[in-house]
Amino acid sequence: MFLSGLELMITAVALPSIVAHVSEELFGAPDWRVLRTASWIVNGYLLVYVLVMPLAGRLADIWGIGRTLSIGLGLFTIGSAIAGAAPSLEALVGARLVQAAGGGTLIPVATAAAALLYDGSRRSRALGVIGALTFLGMAAGPFVGAAILTGVHPEEALTAAGVAPDSLLWQLLTPAWRWIFYLNIPIGIAALAVAWALGPSFERPPRRGGIDLLGAAIVGVALGALLLGLSTIGAASAPSAPLLALAAAAAVAAVVVELRRADPFIDPRLFGSVQFAAAAAVSALTGYGFATAIIGGAVFVDRVLYGGPADQRLVLGALAAATAIGALAAGWVVRAFGPRLVASVGVVVGALALGVVAALAVPSSGGGTIAIAMATFGIGFGLAVTPRSVAAIEAVGRASYGVASSTVTVARMIGMAVGLAVLTAWGSTAIDRLSERVYATPDAWRQLVPPALRDRPLEDGLVVEALEGWAASEAASILGPIFAVGAIVTAFAIPPALALGGRARILRSGVAGPDDGAGEDDGGDRTEPSYAL
Repeated sequence: MFLSGLELMITAVALPSIVAHVSEELFGAPDWRVLRTASWIVNGYLLVYVLVMPLAGRLADIWGIGRTLSIGLGLFTIGSAIAGAAPSLEALVGARLVQAAGGGTLIPVATAAAALLYDGSRRSRALGVIGALTFLGMAAGPFVGAAILTGVHPEEALTAAGVAPDSLLWQLLTPAWRWIFYLNIPIGIAALAVAWALGPSFERPPRRGGIDLLGAAIVGVALGALLLGLSTIGAASAPSAPLLALAAAAAVAAVVVELRRADPFIDPRLFGSVQFAAAAAVSALTGYGFATAIIGGAVFVDRVLYGGPADQRLVLGALAAATAIGALAAGWVVRAFGPRLVASVGVVVGALALGVVAALAVPSSGGGTIAIAMATFGIGFGLAVTPRSVAAIEAVGRASYGVASSTVTVARMIGMAVGLAVLTAWGSTAIDRLSERVYATPDAWRQLVPPALRDRPLEDGLVVEALEGWAASEAASILGPIFAVGAIVTAFAIPPALALGGRARILRSGVAGPDDGAGEDDGGDRTEPSYAL
């Protein structure tokens, strides 16, 4: 669980370095025109992650927790190795898909393992620790990423060892961003050893039930077409309209097919509950804002503040640490104040904080100021995490808590993926427009600097400084509206947050409320949780 949370933030920290390296090989200099393709390093991961997560719970039912956990760890470790050694951007994106297939398995199966190994109040505490570790991993991500990017110098070590720059070993070990992925290999191997050793502890009679591969495939087509269509809006000769039409058609087909299946990939019937639908909406809308904060924050530090990994560690570390604090605090206060109030406060705080970030998105802003605003958003986002999960579980009953929790988590991931796709389309379109101005003629840059500098050569220090100032200002003008839209989308979560329950009945130890699932079609309130997380 810690590894899963770590992966999201550590990749966000490394993304500017990856873009700079890849674009330098293509264009001879760092260039963000590769953003549409590079965005799939994160969005491809989220897409496969969403599709694998519900299936992993079913596989744990059929194959057993130990075996499924080992498969997930194996895929994650292998994908990390391939990603680190990827010779091209396309290969890196493909490796991330393999990595996501493993990563999407870890959360539901690890949660199921904790639920199996513990019971009663110990189970609640175990699940609380499991959930907290994801956010703690996210909080550690910026610090670990910055430490690798600033502290690992493979070029120096290889040069000292006499390794030639054109050798295969040089290509596999440099630059430093590759070690962002190589880091997962020893951790994954160690976790595999532990999973193998504890395998007998997870054994239980297999449950009957099918795996809805058809539903997963249709949902995958819908989500993939949606993300690809959104991310290509504004691109030359982009098939965005047909892709978005395909996404809509596939979504309708998914609802029709899933309503007819006994074990659906995502059960549309759950959304018949207003409270459950509201919880999913809060999760998706705040997920959009979360993706805007993570990726937008990393790009802002790199392109507007011209900061390095240490500055990203400050901004993204503040965001992730505050999210962890907010999520942990929500677990305490939601019992006293109920999901509706806590989630509403969290959403309002998050929306206002993103609005402040939008106003501060100027080159003169300091990293510390942005970090404070990002931390405030993280507190708000974290406060909304537990209430929406609690409300979803109450809406469908305790016996189906696994399905409810996973659906809300999937909604958050979809919201994050959509947010990244919109950010990609918006940013790439603006970058293409600016590139036309910069590269229109060999001397086009002269119109971008003060008249007093136009007779100086491009290599002149004052000219370079003026062009960097112009570029930072243009980047800020792109990112400011992106943060503003993120604030607006997050604010749209206020009405569904108000539709969540006012009291958290299931958090009262030993008390079964009327919505706890007794007497439903699944045979009543089971003591064993569903593993279809």
